[in-house]
Amino acid sequence: MKDHLKNCFLDHVAIASSDLEKTVKIYRDLGFEFDDKREVVESQKVKTAFAHVDENAHIEILEPTSDDSPIAKFINKKGPGIHHLCFRVEDVLAKQDEMTKEGYKFIHAEPFIGAGNCLVNFIHPKSSDGVLIEISQKL
Repeated sequence: MKDHLKNCFLDHVAIASSDLEKTVKIYRDLGFEFDDKREVVESQKVKTAFAHVDENAHIEILEPTSDDSPIAKFINKKGPGIHHLCFRVEDVLAKQDEMTKEGYKFIHAEPFIGAGNCLVNFIHPKSSDGVLIEISQKL
């Protein structure tokens, strides 16, 4: 692994779904094993399911729990599909500060607690060639 990436790796690919269990079945049929546990992230109004891809990366399926959730809005505008990429970093606050100084815009002024008790924030797609990128720190 390149030295500059040793503290940053793919954590998950998030997929927006209007039917979480239907989407889970697709990936189970491919051979992925999902945790039976479903987590609801109240702040983002979503229900999640995770499957390991390898020792670091996961697939995260996101289903809206409310019509006004960001995922519901995404599905209404673009349909179900890949929503964002998440990269695990050692220190979200430091990475956000570093990237802000480089001119990147973040969706939230401050990181917040997301799924899996991680500190997270999102780089605005207008700052990252149209890709929504999440940075995440395990707490």
